[in-house]
Amino acid sequence: MRRGRGRRPRLGVVKLKLDLHDIYNKGSEIDRALHGIIQEAVRKKATQVEIIPGKGSGQLKKKVLRFLEQKEIKALYHRIDKDAKNHGRLFVYFQWK
Repeated sequence: MRRGRGRRPRLGVVKLKLDLHDIYNKGSEIDRALHGIIQEAVRKKATQVEIIPGKGSGQLKKKVLRFLEQKEIKALYHRIDKDAKNHGRLFVYFQWK
């Protein structure tokens, strides 16, 4: 049996994931979770954080984007991508020197 030649993550690549489905209506917990995942990404020098606010009405996604646009948070990451195939998912990318 031949293995696929899909891209494999490089050694040392850290990817984190935060699913907000369970706390979608708890504002302070959402903020705590977002701060926590960003702090963990910085601590572990993660290259990518996947945040899943879900599809819904889009209010949670807007809240997440407002959080990421804060000056002190924006200084920590390189860029944000919205998933083109799934509008209920965001990717935050980090670059470390």
